[in-house]
Amino acid sequence: MATDEARVSLRRMLQRLTASEAEIEAQELQRESAESGGTPARQCQRGQVVSIAGRLRTVVYTPRTNLPTLEADLYDGSDVVTLVWLGRRHIAGIEPGRQLTARGRVAVRDDRKVIYNPYYELEMPR
Repeated sequence: MATDEARVSLRRMLQRLTASEAEIEAQELQRESAESGGTPARQCQRGQVVSIAGRLRTVVYTPRTNLPTLEADLYDGSDVVTLVWLGRRHIAGIEPGRQLTARGRVAVRDDRKVIYNPYYELEMPR
């Protein structure tokens, strides 16, 4: 039994040594998301109510003539879900690199997963 554990440990160590920074970050985000009970973004489907934990990659204010929007790409290591706040120009704490958990119903816009006006909880910076 100990030899199996040693093999698994050695395999993980070799994977970390040969993995890129992006791969390591993705693995860590997936682990953190699973620990928080989040649904992996790659498994989210249209109409499903989900909770997704991850890191904001981009945050963009999109001025529109009739309704401004704030959009943020949330990456959990498996896929990206775009969070869209309608009628908002800025939300304190919503910035690239910030960890958060978002909850809401998944929609699909332009072949991208989207959650409109999600409920969210910001994680405390480490």
